[in-house]
Amino acid sequence: MASYSIDEAIRELAPALGKAPAGAVSGEWTATTMQAGHSSRTGGYRDVEGNYVPEASRHPLDIISDVVEKLGASGMPRFNKVLIRWKKPKFPFMRGEITLETSYDRTIVPRGPDDPIYETTAAVRRVFWQNRGKVQEDFAAERETANIHAQTKWFGPHRRILAIHAPERLTLATDGLSTPWAGISEPENGVECELFMEFDAATLDAAGIENWANLLINIGDLVADGYRVARDVEMHGAILFCRLTEDYHPMTRIMLSRDAGRIDGLPFGSVPLIRATPIAEIEIEGQDLSDDWGAAAARHALAKRGMGID
Repeated sequence: MASYSIDEAIRELAPALGKAPAGAVSGEWTATTMQAGHSSRTGGYRDVEGNYVPEASRHPLDIISDVVEKLGASGMPRFNKVLIRWKKPKFPFMRGEITLETSYDRTIVPRGPDDPIYETTAAVRRVFWQNRGKVQEDFAAERETANIHAQTKWFGPHRRILAIHAPERLTLATDGLSTPWAGISEPENGVECELFMEFDAATLDAAGIENWANLLINIGDLVADGYRVARDVEMHGAILFCRLTEDYHPMTRIMLSRDAGRIDGLPFGSVPLIRATPIAEIEIEGQDLSDDWGAAAARHALAKRGMGID
């Protein structure tokens, strides 16, 4: 588009921001450019005590979005954040003072599909599990096609299961729930956990391993779609998470419980391991399931198995 300057943006903002609500003496707004399909606009007017003043209209935010878009298309030096400040005029019928600053903030740049953070995270998890046994190199329960941000349902390029072999024990573990989300910039290790299941190695053949691995993928999907499941497991110690199909009879439910293990060294801190355990209905028979997540019944089932909560 034709050249569009900061001075022109201020002139365009002045009439809208000047329609301040009663009691407003200043205003400040922060807006970001469109990144990975998203932009943000925050801020508002404040009174003499610094408190936000309610606005009858969101029109100022609309004009801010328009101005940021025009500045972005004007060919001016690269930026992704705009800070706008307004001060009430000292005298009636005068325009308030408006300033507009642009800046480039690397911390809000969304992670792209080639960000090395994904493979770094996967390598950290691999080292963790290698310390617990032999990681089966050719094993992956599923690899779905990623979207344009290399993002699968687990919010990163990893949606798979690791098989870890140790003497008399087989561990299946999710490998992707803690991958930082793609297409955003927030400093979070995905859904902040990884799940695992343990089996007596002698009881499973290749078909059985594949069956449980695919189930763990589905459980991981539910955790990824849920709201802070790791927090709820930490809070309650154990929860009844989901039901199983008749294919797993006599096991009827999956229980998630707290584990002492944590994966350290991930980009945004460590994440806990959550144990996934199939249980039969008889193990919670007669238990009160009315509390959140059936937590008391889940803890009862753990105690009966002599597992306890780490």
